[in-house]
Amino acid sequence: MPKPYIVTGIDIGSSAIKILSIAKRPGEEDFDVLGYGQKSSFGVRNGVVVDVPRVAETITKLVQKLEQDSGQRIDSAYVGIGGGHIFSAPSRGLISISRADQKVSEEDVDRVLQAAQTFSLPSNKEIIDTFPKEFIVDGAGGVREAVGMQGVRLEVEVVVLCGFSPFIRNSTQAVLSSGLQLADLIPTFLASARAVLTHREKELGVVLLDIGAGTCGMTVFEEGSLIHAAIFPVGSGHITNDIAICLKTDIDTAEKIKLEYGFCRQALLEQKSVKSEKKIKIEGEEQILFSKKALADIIEARVSEIFELANKELKKISKQALLPAGVVLTGGGVKLPGIREFAKKELKLPCRIAAPQAFASLEREPSFSTLCGLVLEGADMEEANGNYISLGKSIKDKIKRALRVFIP
Repeated sequence: MPKPYIVTGIDIGSSAIKILSIAKRPGEEDFDVLGYGQKSSFGVRNGVVVDVPRVAETITKLVQKLEQDSGQRIDSAYVGIGGGHIFSAPSRGLISISRADQKVSEEDVDRVLQAAQTFSLPSNKEIIDTFPKEFIVDGAGGVREAVGMQGVRLEVEVVVLCGFSPFIRNSTQAVLSSGLQLADLIPTFLASARAVLTHREKELGVVLLDIGAGTCGMTVFEEGSLIHAAIFPVGSGHITNDIAICLKTDIDTAEKIKLEYGFCRQALLEQKSVKSEKKIKIEGEEQILFSKKALADIIEARVSEIFELANKELKKISKQALLPAGVVLTGGGVKLPGIREFAKKELKLPCRIAAPQAFASLEREPSFSTLCGLVLEGADMEEANGNYISLGKSIKDKIKRALRVFIP
């Protein structure tokens, strides 16, 4: 029986840094959770690492605690990268098929994908990853797997994810400074999609909104492929800030008010038959008097902003209110009562709230979606690679990525 290998994921979020490690045997579906940990996030702003030493110190402590609890050494990790600097761009590649028998080879596929990445980017931006939407052989589109097909010309349409190089370098440096090897950087919204979306939803057409503390990640899938992605610089932490400002209270009290008394829609308030005003007493503080309606208005304004941004992105790709599988909400910001009904109204799509289900020993919690997705994505790619070290990309690419932090 083959020995199990270890996959570790690290989610560097705006409110918390989380780590999860699993042991999995090659070829088997089941896995064992070795350990989980989290610490408050310092040195991260709106999903971006801004203080490398502080983030590295937090990761080091989390790894040390995980190693003590599990009795296993953690050498490398798959790390989520987020922030509003990440954006997607469509691109297209075209090559002539090289073989004499005119059959598409793996080399041809690699060349056409490379051609699709040849476009102008500012010097401080770089490509994070490339996702094929479809291959086109001699003008015939809709091809998922082009290898072995016969033709003269091969084209590909892709979605390219790009980011701001200094921020990418900060995330890389934070991991390397903690003593870990960087297996790969995976965009957080893609990790969340891996954890909570079904194959059927991706085939039919679905939009995922991962509402975190500092940002909201959006991904759109259709016919099984990623067709669009974006990150909005708005999250549940902004709702807390708004409450603190409007009620003239501190952040911790505002967070408590949001979680215990917050609603997304006035209609839900009426259904619940709640009182119009509420007094709460926080230890060491004076009583705070606030109107439930006013609180709902504060919350609804920010949530509405997120859904408006999502609708604008859907309009760009002509998918507004046109995705049969609807919208899936996940992340720590989706626990507000009434948010599902509000999303259905604003986005004019069916809606569900999702949390990872593959981890029986972990609480089914929407805020774990990115972390669980990082581990699942890492395990998938290591299985595909077959040596359980890299993510399926060439060793040369891995070395270049690991050394990128040292390039000025």
